[in-house]
Amino acid sequence: MTSLYAHFPWCVKKCPYCDFNSHPLNGTLDRDRYIDALILDLNEQRSAYGTTRFKTVFFGGGTPSLFDPADFERLLIAISCDGEVTMEANPGTTEHADFAAYASAGINRLSLGVQSFDATMLQRLGRIHSSEDADRAYRSARRGGFDNINLDIMYGLPEQQVEQALDDLRRAIALEPEHISWYQLTIEPKTAFHSAPPTLPDETPISDMETHGWALLREAGYRRYEVSAWTQPGRECQHNMNYWTFGDYLGIGAGAHGKVDRQRTDKAKAPSRYLSTPTATNRRTLNDDDLRFEYLLNALRLVEGTSWGTFSERTGLPPMADEPIWKRGCALGLLRTDRVATTPMGYRHLDSVLTMFLSDA
Repeated sequence: MTSLYAHFPWCVKKCPYCDFNSHPLNGTLDRDRYIDALILDLNEQRSAYGTTRFKTVFFGGGTPSLFDPADFERLLIAISCDGEVTMEANPGTTEHADFAAYASAGINRLSLGVQSFDATMLQRLGRIHSSEDADRAYRSARRGGFDNINLDIMYGLPEQQVEQALDDLRRAIALEPEHISWYQLTIEPKTAFHSAPPTLPDETPISDMETHGWALLREAGYRRYEVSAWTQPGRECQHNMNYWTFGDYLGIGAGAHGKVDRQRTDKAKAPSRYLSTPTATNRRTLNDDDLRFEYLLNALRLVEGTSWGTFSERTGLPPMADEPIWKRGCALGLLRTDRVATTPMGYRHLDSVLTMFLSDA
């Protein structure tokens, strides 16, 4: 069964580190028109790929929580999903949100973009919420019936000290969310931070943040299952697991991407262009080398990787276990012989492992 990603491209303010397809909201948001466009897009792709129901749905952005519960209810009626349905939410846009209404609409998993609980760090990141807003949004979501919540927390922030990063993590853990995404800030092209780079911690404090942070998460009962994803037992993000195991998914909305078998899809990034022709979908077919590398790019992010059977099932290609490049990685102690997975040492040097395959392609 296929998953679905729906992109909501608007936000209140573009963060200086953000390289996602997001656009500051100017004027009134025509919510009905965008939901209509998403449904048209959905139905066109459904017809093209023969998809009836979805196993997971993810509403990402931008800031999906700018839309009302009634908008999601209408969209979810059209979608048909019996599984995990996630909505990203910015604590700065949820002050007056009725989380119980979002839950009643069919959303059963929430991902809150907290990033930090430190006022100075939030200001440096250009966030529009305070730590109090984050606490309030989280507790409101619990009262509204959400029992599956992820908190996004970043480390390696501008001029951040090790103890500040760990304090952010302690505050997140104290709330007892089912899932924590704890990831390092990186400077991406075409962002405000790329044009005017802030002063980021160097390698030693970053290493200390990671070493002590991972220990805090493990002590609190969280298990790392992906590069930046930590979960309580059985609460892995099923939608992201589908990405990382190279499952199929449709992408609807401005700038959304999708994958079905060998075919990659993408939609117009500009909201105005998307709204003018929501059913227009760009499609390209992956060759064997691209297919193999994209699989590794996703699967090797998982601590346990995948089986070789899953590799062949999802790509249609024979296992790579006997190929010289895989054998070389095993001989170097970076790759496992029994699975599409790294060793613990390979996981610590994942970028180098992936570069090895990219160079060979």
